[in-house]
Amino acid sequence: MASAWSSVRLDIVKHLREEAGGIATSMVDYYALPREGDRTWPGRDQAAQLAFPDKAAVVERGLQADLAGSMGAGFDPRRFIPFVIMHEFEGLLFSDCGAFSRGIHRPDLQPDFQAIRDEFHTPEEINDSPVTAPSNRVLDLIPNYEKPLLGTLAVLEIGLGTIRAECPHFNDWLTRLERAGGTR
Repeated sequence: MASAWSSVRLDIVKHLREEAGGIATSMVDYYALPREGDRTWPGRDQAAQLAFPDKAAVVERGLQADLAGSMGAGFDPRRFIPFVIMHEFEGLLFSDCGAFSRGIHRPDLQPDFQAIRDEFHTPEEINDSPVTAPSNRVLDLIPNYEKPLLGTLAVLEIGLGTIRAECPHFNDWLTRLERAGGTR
């Protein structure tokens, strides 16, 4: 059975070979990546032994190196900009708990969101077990939470600038994408 990374890699390689000037990126959840056996993602097992700030970067370098090996000589590694989000998209929503609660029309939840946020240095760190993943924390407060709808409404209220200011790894990824696209 092929690993999930093998399938993703094939799609990325195909895209990059079809679009000579194109770039590709990824946004995958670190904790959802298998770290053992035939489904292991490059760098995931090594990253498990590291401190929080280093984990995503090790996996991103592993993905980039593995893809470069598949693309062969002459591949410009700047064409693939991997992003490993540590604990899910919902973590980013804790960048502004007031805006998060207003965006989903639940201003009453602002203190609950803020209490969660205050436990961590950055929103990107919100998690300490599979049970307390950001989405599970939100579901505990909003049992009918619908990520596509409510997550979008929250992001629109919070604003990309605030998320970038509060989430340094996310900001770094966007900055690399902007530079690759010539917008910064």
